[in-house]
Amino acid sequence: MNRQVYTRDEFAARFDIPEPTLREWEKMKLLKPVGFTDEKAPLYAEGMIEKLKHIQSLENLGYGPEEIQKIIKKVGLPRSGEKKGRDAGHDQYLTIGDLAERVGVSARTIKHWEDKGIIEPDMRTEGGFRLYSKVFIYLCELIRDLQLFGYTLEEIKKISGDFRDFLALKDKLEAFPKNEAERKLEGMLAEIKGLYDRINLLKEGIDRWENLLKKKKKEVLNLKNKNQKREKKAAAKRKEK
Repeated sequence: MNRQVYTRDEFAARFDIPEPTLREWEKMKLLKPVGFTDEKAPLYAEGMIEKLKHIQSLENLGYGPEEIQKIIKKVGLPRSGEKKGRDAGHDQYLTIGDLAERVGVSARTIKHWEDKGIIEPDMRTEGGFRLYSKVFIYLCELIRDLQLFGYTLEEIKKISGDFRDFLALKDKLEAFPKNEAERKLEGMLAEIKGLYDRINLLKEGIDRWENLLKKKKKEVLNLKNKNQKREKKAAAKRKEK
């Protein structure tokens, strides 16, 4: 979805707020970050400007932080365009290195998937750092699994697109025209059936290989035992001589 977010120092510089003041507002919960990186660095969204201006206007009227805190408890702050009922302050965003480590791939692999249009960052800081919500851990694990199943990157791109469409439909179904939503959902069901068929073939292949490997392991162990016995017999003969 590519929303613009800022680290604390970027947000303070962009909107001309002393960083100690911003830290104090955070501490008093006057202004809550939309999320945090894995290093616990707070992140702020551009949509929070309304709340920021409201706090500043109260300050300009001569209210101190504690008084502002009481006022906000009574009347609240203006709502931004963010989804109601969602406590964005509990979100945690991952850097590309964090995401790569969680999934068990290299950061270069994540960038390669981006270059191919399979995934895109959830957000970017003003400084250009890619940030991903935690759902990307699951998505990237699926991408890695599909590669193991023999899917091409183009095939994976289609499935990844379906996955993102599903999240968008689940989040706000009414935002899509009925026919478009129906078409997307039918396409997803067809894709799921195709995945099931391919997974079943893979399971059959795994069963064959497990049986084959068990049999061959037993045969190899038997040969190893024979070989060791042969060496013992040879050693015994040498002693007799």
